[in-house]
Amino acid sequence: MAKQPAVYMLASDRNGTIYIGVTSNLVARTWQHREGLVEGFTRQHDVTRLIWYEQCDDMSAAIQREKQLKKWNRAWKVRLIEERNPEWSDLWPGLAGN
Repeated sequence: MAKQPAVYMLASDRNGTIYIGVTSNLVARTWQHREGLVEGFTRQHDVTRLIWYEQCDDMSAAIQREKQLKKWNRAWKVRLIEERNPEWSDLWPGLAGN
């Protein structure tokens, strides 16, 4: 997966802390979070599991979607995650080709 705008959610564990972000390169950005290279919230709270993502046509759409999701309450976010990933499995291995 090369450069492709995407909005994504990471979690510390199933039903754990959720982080929502946006990127132009999901593989690289997820790797940075997993390796603790991103200072701030995700490193502080050990939020490294990729549990949901959505590719967008352009960065503007990705940023708009990120802002929308950040306004949602937790129950709505959990429902969105569990529609595609009911076990909150880490999607990183499939994304990275492992």
